[in-house]
Amino acid sequence: MNHKDLSEADPEVYEALKNEIDRQESESLEMIASENFVPRQILQAQGSVLTNKYAEGYPGKRYYAGCEYHDKVENLARERACEIFDADHANVQPHSGSQANFAAYFSQLDAGDKILGPVLSHGGHLTHGHGVNFSGDLFDFATYGLNRETERFEKEDVMEAAKEHNPDLIVCGYSAYPREIDFEMFREVADEVDALLMCDIAHISGLVATGEHPSPFPQCDIVTTTTHKSIRGARGGMILCKQEYADDVDSAVFPYSQGGPLMHQIAGKAVCFKEAQKESFKDYTQQIKKNTKALAEGLRDKGLRMVSGGTDNHLVLVDLQDEDVTGKEAEKALEDSNIVVNKNSVPYDPEPPTVTSGIRIGTPALTTRGLEEEELRSIGEMIGEVVKNPDDEEVRSEVREKVSGLLDEFPLYEDSEVDL
Repeated sequence: MNHKDLSEADPEVYEALKNEIDRQESESLEMIASENFVPRQILQAQGSVLTNKYAEGYPGKRYYAGCEYHDKVENLARERACEIFDADHANVQPHSGSQANFAAYFSQLDAGDKILGPVLSHGGHLTHGHGVNFSGDLFDFATYGLNRETERFEKEDVMEAAKEHNPDLIVCGYSAYPREIDFEMFREVADEVDALLMCDIAHISGLVATGEHPSPFPQCDIVTTTTHKSIRGARGGMILCKQEYADDVDSAVFPYSQGGPLMHQIAGKAVCFKEAQKESFKDYTQQIKKNTKALAEGLRDKGLRMVSGGTDNHLVLVDLQDEDVTGKEAEKALEDSNIVVNKNSVPYDPEPPTVTSGIRIGTPALTTRGLEEEELRSIGEMIGEVVKNPDDEEVRSEVREKVSGLLDEFPLYEDSEVDL
């Protein structure tokens, strides 16, 4: 086999990767709430020789020989995940959060069974029952929504929906909810209607891992997550559960919904979980929350309204209905100012999902870069300036200059840290 450096073997791909490093490093402030930057050791694991091997099955029960070291890596990932999240069992093989949710549903339910999940425009995810997704197609989904007054999930509203629809399973966990999830409340509702309780902690997994957000256990029966958002690890998914559901969960992942696992990704997950056990990672998640509150202060100083009035976690959801700009327009104006956020529906949004009346802004990636409260408050003020003046090129130019200064002051990777 002719081994070549990527730059020689495929210059086009090499150039694209180099350009992406430059984009992440020096072109914009990354404030997509679901994105983060992984350390070099995770990049190394993901690019490792574990990609060369089929390892269908589970440690000690593989369908192919030669999996001794793959077993070791997967067991490390499972053991560390259980320790971090206080779970009885972990399946680290799902390729994504969506596939984790697919397997979690089918581990306990049959197609057509009733599930109660959040209204999608109130912070839910495609896999929480959207009609264009397998979840809405294969299961009978009903919804509960945010309270109009508090803009939080309140017990009386969730209980009313549960009693009306009598679901087999209730889903909590969100992609655009700035407040803590009350797991005890959801457990009380689930018990009232004799339903299983599942939580999707994809967004808050890093905070949960360090106790900066309450744990879904023991209230939840099954928990799903991605491994690449606030927990800052290899891109992929995972299912955590109580012991009584372990065999069903494993069977629903393999052989029901997946074949061979991506062992190089599982290695990256194992490294991620080791990082999450360090005191420095707890410091990091504490800083995420401090930074988000500072961001909210900056936004508030510029007169912007936030859904529920603020934040308890890693994101804010800005309601633009009182401004002369849509979410789509604000996203574009901010991108032109080198601040990357995403348009997002707000509760009871009159605009369609392709337009929206809000923007979602997160702090995990900038916290990874080392920015702290002073910088995040300033960024909140910059965002407010752009949103209030979306067509003002002078404002955008001033913000771009300030962004450039921050990117220079807080470098992402050292020159030798990312090798292609």
